[in-house]
Amino acid sequence: MYQYTNEDVAFERLKDLQREMENSRMAANSLAGLGALIRNLAARAWWLAGLAMRRAPRRRPGREPVDYEDTEASDASEAA
Repeated sequence: MYQYTNEDVAFERLKDLQREMENSRMAANSLAGLGALIRNLAARAWWLAGLAMRRAPRRRPGREPVDYEDTEASDASEAA
């Protein structure tokens, strides 16, 4: 039997563990950057919503009240 087999397997396992730790560290860094981006976006949305709450409602052009009673037509029917 090869006398260094266990050492070789242990060294391969050590390299695998180091690779896993490096990958998890890189994943944590990328998620931290994403979390900061989401927090920044949420803060901006909160600020914008606060500005919108303080502003008076806007009037919509073209949305004037309609007078359904046509006075000219009623005057014409009375004159006839």
